[in-house]
Amino acid sequence: MAGQILVSGAGRALMEKRHDPLHAYTLSLTGKEDPRVLFLGTATGDDPYYVLTFYETYSSDRCRPSHLRLFHITETDLPAFILRHDVIHVGGGNTANMLDVWRRQGVDKVLREAWEGGAVMTGGSAGAICWFEGGTTDSYGPELQPLRDGLGFLPGSLCPHYDAAGRQPLYHEALLSGALPAGYAMDNFAMLQFDGTSLVGAVASQEGQEAFTVRVEDGKVVEEPVAVKLLAPSADAGPPPPSS
Repeated sequence: MAGQILVSGAGRALMEKRHDPLHAYTLSLTGKEDPRVLFLGTATGDDPYYVLTFYETYSSDRCRPSHLRLFHITETDLPAFILRHDVIHVGGGNTANMLDVWRRQGVDKVLREAWEGGAVMTGGSAGAICWFEGGTTDSYGPELQPLRDGLGFLPGSLCPHYDAAGRQPLYHEALLSGALPAGYAMDNFAMLQFDGTSLVGAVASQEGQEAFTVRVEDGKVVEEPVAVKLLAPSADAGPPPPSS
């Protein structure tokens, strides 16, 4: 039975928020006290700082973290290594380049096997777009463009960073032109949750974060809000900042 897929608008920006409740929520879906979590930082070329941030956020006091480098591979059996994890977290960055590397290494097929085996798949930005048929991306340069060759685990398209300048107009244009199929959009700190391929809802870690289903109807773009549940702060959020 296919596992759950959780996608957020932000990638690196969310990872840098160690105590963001979206992280704890993701881990809770495994049903395990000490889940194995794998980080794929392919979209930033296995950037060491991003990997370090992952270990700071998904630290050994909350899970068993690992990462997989695909630019300097040290694992001798990639499928076996990937499939032993309960959560697979994909970082943000260049979606198109990441997909090319995955397909060259056969990782795309292993990720599908992991998901179909019940693993929780998650990520933000590039790590969110990749699970869909396509989405909006800056993979090809500073001008946003449609990407049409995602993994297709989930039907339709995705637009992350919906609250960022230029994202909504591009997504609407791509839908109206037929460059992308109908799909979903969410702000940086909102997360859409799918059980298998079915949307079950959305959660957020900040007030005012929104998520939508988006389609074309009678030649016009129709946005329908997805109900967003605001998560309580994580239990390990630490002391509040000092008052000024």
